[in-house]
Amino acid sequence: MARYTGPVCRLCRRENTKLYLKGDRCYTEKCAIDRRTYAPGQHGQGRKRETEYGLQLREKQKVRRIYGVLESQFRRYFEMADRQKGITGENLLKILERRLDNVVYRLGFANSRKEARQLVRHGHFRVDGVKVNIPSFLVREGNVISVAEKSLNSPKFKELSENLGQKAIPSWLSLDANKLEGTVIGQPTREDIDLPIQEQLIVELYSK
Repeated sequence: MARYTGPVCRLCRRENTKLYLKGDRCYTEKCAIDRRTYAPGQHGQGRKRETEYGLQLREKQKVRRIYGVLESQFRRYFEMADRQKGITGENLLKILERRLDNVVYRLGFANSRKEARQLVRHGHFRVDGVKVNIPSFLVREGNVISVAEKSLNSPKFKELSENLGQKAIPSWLSLDANKLEGTVIGQPTREDIDLPIQEQLIVELYSK
């Protein structure tokens, strides 16, 4: 499957906001968007007139890049959200939050969603004791996400066990730092999604 493999700081500069794609680096003075507050490319510093369509497109691209989702998959998530009861935009964000790679990141098992996706693909996690290496797997209430037994002795997870629990965990998840496992105790709410997203713009874009 095609996947963006270029410099991720370029994506933050293109969307003119921090997408937190490089983990801890995004919180330091080395963050590219703090050093260069204009879009990348030859014409990045030029003046551009934002149109209604342009604002909607940029919002959709921003959310796609935050969660690392391709266009076709993102469209399927939107159609799924549109069929559910409730507000379509909020439903969309709740679906994205339930992706396994995002849950691994939210629990603090990875410094970024990109790293979480890689760890999931390499088979380091179990869901209810069963190996799941699909980052797009949607967790459900009651699922227990744990580190595979064979991975517990790896340097990565030994270091992780020393620092786990320092990151704020969303209210719909619980973490047992000693066992290196998290539990889905509810459904994500809009208040749990602390990202600068205007989901209504995405709904307007796809409703045309």
